[in-house]
Amino acid sequence: MSMYLLRRRFRNRLRLRHRTRKLLVRVVVLLCLQLFLLTAIVVLVFRWVEPPITAFMLQAQPQPGVVALEYQWVDRDDIAFDAFAAVLAAEDQRFFLHSGLDFEEIQDAVGDRMRGRKLRGASTISQQVAKNLFLWPGRSFLRKGLEAYFTLLIEWLWPKQRILEVYLNIAEFGAGIYGVQAASVHFFGKPASRLQLHEAALLVAVLPNPKTLRVDAPTDYVRERQAWIIKQAQRLKRSGQLAQLKT
Repeated sequence: MSMYLLRRRFRNRLRLRHRTRKLLVRVVVLLCLQLFLLTAIVVLVFRWVEPPITAFMLQAQPQPGVVALEYQWVDRDDIAFDAFAAVLAAEDQRFFLHSGLDFEEIQDAVGDRMRGRKLRGASTISQQVAKNLFLWPGRSFLRKGLEAYFTLLIEWLWPKQRILEVYLNIAEFGAGIYGVQAASVHFFGKPASRLQLHEAALLVAVLPNPKTLRVDAPTDYVRERQAWIIKQAQRLKRSGQLAQLKT
């Protein structure tokens, strides 16, 4: 075989490899764009449409004595102001200051860990909405990456008030009890619109682990957390930080 033919074959192989790489890049970019548009549309729809069910509800394990999930959506105007105050006091006091990922809180949590203290959560309310609505329990890098992605989408496409409204409607307050309306009726026999601060604080006090901590049989830890939430909520009210809830 002549040198000319060898060079020509080598060039053809290089061209084929280059074309294959360009095609793969285009396919990957197109797939990423389609996934982005699909997820963005789904998130945007839930800006106005109430979620009929969440990923966490679908994955909920059967609990003793729980026949069916208790879940009833209510609009923001039908939720007591004190419920919003309590959940902000307990879960995310910098909610109106960050864009979904609270890097200051994350830094503080990492610092506590490095000083030998117990690792504490630094998830914002927006992150919890993303996780509960679209994802699954776990701490894998994939799950955390998707959580951050959906969190940024939610913050981009929803107003803050909508994020809070969805969170209070999908959070689990007991085994099979989802949303503040179902929890308020189940534990206090009243709608969420009539919740008082001490009742809302008790509901929110179990949010870190609603399958273990109980509203109807509060431990000393839950009572201490309830009292702390009440004090923090009152402080937030006095400071004027909750003014955006009324817009």
